[in-house]
Amino acid sequence: MLKKEIEKALNEQINVEMWSAYLYLSMAAYCHSIRQTGMARWFEVQFKEEQDHAKILFNYIVRRNGRVLLEAVEAVPKEWKSVREVFVNTLGHEREVTEKINTLVTLTKKNNDYATESMLQWFIDEQVEEEDEARDIIDKLDMIKENGFGLYMLDKELGERKYQQAGPLEQSVL
Repeated sequence: MLKKEIEKALNEQINVEMWSAYLYLSMAAYCHSIRQTGMARWFEVQFKEEQDHAKILFNYIVRRNGRVLLEAVEAVPKEWKSVREVFVNTLGHEREVTEKINTLVTLTKKNNDYATESMLQWFIDEQVEEEDEARDIIDKLDMIKENGFGLYMLDKELGERKYQQAGPLEQSVL
């Protein structure tokens, strides 16, 4: 059984994950509008991953006999100055999510909730990957600068990203 304080924090994290999904869908729409369809595809996959993250938390709360309470998702940005700015915002956002996950882990430690702490380890590992991937794309964008062919090649590379369902979703309750 989840303590109410942890249940509330996990519900808040579901909202963070859904906001993230919505943000990445907005970034995909922006990339489509500037004809960077590979980058748009990358963000569409990111959108699905963030939905998975929310569902993992949803399933966990249910499995621990808690109550999922969904809140409204705030509006997300719609415009950026460049593709580089989109990915810089992505990295900044992922760093914020990492801090929120770290805060959740601290809360579980304070409450001696080892099961939730264990579940959150997957998110910690995922955040390391998310930040690294965004930083890698920014580095590539910095290397190619305004080179049209380089941008074309990066767009093509990012368009090859495949969606892979998150591992903990296998524990679905629905």
